[in-house]
Amino acid sequence: MDPSTAVNTSAAISLIGFGIVIFLLLFLIAKWKWHVFFALLIPIIFFGILPGVQQNNFIDAFESGFGSTLGSIGVVIVLGSIIAEALKHTGAIQVITKSMVDLVGSKRMPLALTLSGFIIGVAIFSDVAYVILNPLVHSAAKSMGVGIAVMSTGLVGALQLTHAIVPPTPGPLAAAAIVGADIGKTIIFGSIACLFGSLACWAWGVFVAGPRIKTMASDEFLGTTDADATVVLPSTLSSYMPIVIPIVLIGTQSVVSLFLPEGHILRTIFLYLGWPVVALSIGVWLAYRNITNDDDRQKAKDQWVESALKTSAMILVVTGLGGSLSAILRGTPAVDFIAALFTDYGLPTILLPFVMGIIGNMITGSTTVGVITAAALVAPMLTSLNLSPEAAMLSGASGSVIIKYVNSSYFWVCTSLTRLSVPDAVFSYGGATLVGGLTSFMVVCLMWGAGFI
Repeated sequence: MDPSTAVNTSAAISLIGFGIVIFLLLFLIAKWKWHVFFALLIPIIFFGILPGVQQNNFIDAFESGFGSTLGSIGVVIVLGSIIAEALKHTGAIQVITKSMVDLVGSKRMPLALTLSGFIIGVAIFSDVAYVILNPLVHSAAKSMGVGIAVMSTGLVGALQLTHAIVPPTPGPLAAAAIVGADIGKTIIFGSIACLFGSLACWAWGVFVAGPRIKTMASDEFLGTTDADATVVLPSTLSSYMPIVIPIVLIGTQSVVSLFLPEGHILRTIFLYLGWPVVALSIGVWLAYRNITNDDDRQKAKDQWVESALKTSAMILVVTGLGGSLSAILRGTPAVDFIAALFTDYGLPTILLPFVMGIIGNMITGSTTVGVITAAALVAPMLTSLNLSPEAAMLSGASGSVIIKYVNSSYFWVCTSLTRLSVPDAVFSYGGATLVGGLTSFMVVCLMWGAGFI
């Protein structure tokens, strides 16, 4: 066979395989309602039996991709989940929200809740955070005499944005590892994009969706809270420190590496302190310092860790499979073909991860899985696309929040707790994530165009 014909055949087979992976992933989740673990694993296994695929190389890529991805990020994901458990049980979330109300004023409660979501979403899963804050949302809406959509929409959108875009939340942390992005840069520039996106969510709720939705606060939730009445709440500074200190350490490490030469004492110190394993371990210690009663001290040693491990398990295996898929695709001609489509037609290459993020979220209904899937599919193409890992990760993450509707568990948590009808929730909450995701993506595009990422 002519060499050029063999290459074209190989490219066609790998391109077909790439398409089958996407199709099977969609079919298994959307049609048969399979868990994302099997929905990712089965297409990968199928890819290995395609004609022309060398099984030895395929197996090596699967194992090395799975192991290297989890090796760089697995412990960090667990540590982040432990911090989230501590923030939930010590009342730090309520303290952070109160500080935002004090900052912007009680008359601007929708903005205060939005800014709270922007911060809290970095450390804790968005659905858990909303459950905790839901009584405050109803109470604030009742006292201000506004509809529940006015009060909740900005919070719902902001929680989802930082949950999807800013490490050390598990999803973006895993995506950053898969594409090889600098975590410090991702935190800094992801936070900038999310801040503008969160403000867009707030504006959507206050000026567009909220005034059109007449559902008011429910007395059912007034006066209820998940916080133990016996817990002594931590100070404002102590509440922020488990979130802020790790982020500052990781971000400082990236900045110091840019400006200080190799071997400089400060660079050496922050290289260690800014290593995510150390930075998040310090965050766990700071979060545990907020424990004030003996019962919680005992639970923190065992029960909180076990709960965090259960939360992390799905993310860890999906992240590992994402790394495997990325490593397998990296060795095929399909990635060059897809990248060439963008370059040959003059399309902005930053659109590709954004679209992949939208597709991943639409398929699975999970923002976390969406951002990981986008990273896994785009990572092999970065060199051909001339796209930085940070730009690719932030673009895909912005896309992963674009569409929130009835296949999303977060959508149902927020809808059920606010008592909105499904059409109103799609307009309010789906509209907020659409506007917030698009705004975040536009900010990412501007930073990419300016050469910051």
